[in-house]
Amino acid sequence: MAMPRASLPFPRSEYLRRVTAVKSEMERRDVEVLVVTTPANITYLSGYTSKSAYVPQGLVVFLKDEEPTFITRRMDEPAAIHQMFIDRSHVIGYPEALIANPDRDGYDAIVDFILDSGLSRKGIGLEAKFLPAVTIEKFRSRAVGARLVDCSNDVSWIRGVKSDLEIAIMREAAAISDAGMLRAQEVIRPGTCEAEASAEIIATLVRGTNGLPGTDVAGFFLCATPRTSTCHIRWTEDVFQQGSQINLEFAGVRYGYTSPLMRTMSIGKPSDYILRLHEGEVAGLEAALDVAKTGQTCSDVAVAFNTALKKHGFDKESRCGYAVGIDWTEPTASLKEGDMTILKPNMTFHLMLGNWINEDVGYVISETFRVTNAGGEPFTKLPRQLFEI
Repeated sequence: MAMPRASLPFPRSEYLRRVTAVKSEMERRDVEVLVVTTPANITYLSGYTSKSAYVPQGLVVFLKDEEPTFITRRMDEPAAIHQMFIDRSHVIGYPEALIANPDRDGYDAIVDFILDSGLSRKGIGLEAKFLPAVTIEKFRSRAVGARLVDCSNDVSWIRGVKSDLEIAIMREAAAISDAGMLRAQEVIRPGTCEAEASAEIIATLVRGTNGLPGTDVAGFFLCATPRTSTCHIRWTEDVFQQGSQINLEFAGVRYGYTSPLMRTMSIGKPSDYILRLHEGEVAGLEAALDVAKTGQTCSDVAVAFNTALKKHGFDKESRCGYAVGIDWTEPTASLKEGDMTILKPNMTFHLMLGNWINEDVGYVISETFRVTNAGGEPFTKLPRQLFEI
């Protein structure tokens, strides 16, 4: 029985729209063939979310072809046929002989494919920033006469402005984020092990809400007393105590799209210092959302937040957020002072206001939002409060 195609999250026309936008950028850069290797960009252009990037693979976009061609390890070929919008004839599995081979690897299969196409002397675009130097040298030495063009973030910038279809998926992911945080309120109790609580929260992120399950598990961080000054620790074997503070950051996932959410919880009454910090952070959050409108800059948003926070006697060293979408962080725009990226409708950001002040103090709150003409529109519905349990 042939591998059936899964129900795609978007219609074929949506994927072709994205591929066409990439081709327009290729033409501008005088690139005839683009090799897309970052997993998030492959997802964006094809629908593929299988975790096969542990070995070389690439989505090859030719200006002359309507659909890209995906080249991957032979054992991952069925997953691509199942998940991608492209025709199965555009999925090529390379042989196992290229795995753990000291001389040749999957990138050689990609180079072979380009050489066979007759475009080896044209402009070849690579996501060079994310490739090993030895791989770039492989393209240079084998595609003799080709002009290699660094297109590292070209696709990432294109996917920065979401379609309405993508916004709908991110709203679904946000509803799952909310459900996970509500479950956290229920299971975090004195005497409960951090691991047990995490298991319950993660189970909610997988089960989803409103009849829509999570389709993956993204980064999950639970930083409880005495580790509240950390930002990227998961759970431990410790149990929650009366007076414990818990900082949570996680995201619901739908078809690769994430809507991250952060909230702080306290078992018992939090300190006056943390309450004052919470008040300042919420004021800054609301000021930032007010400014996050079409035509403003990322810097404007950061200035609005920092100004409001300083009025409450606090500073935040790290940036205020970043572009978000597939696989969480997009390596493009940052909500920080000096980033002059102009905001456009349906750009999406994680307004990440975690504030780790010293080894004793940390606090988190965030919203994932889209840019509109009226300001930042959050996807999640959870109250902006410090939850007292």
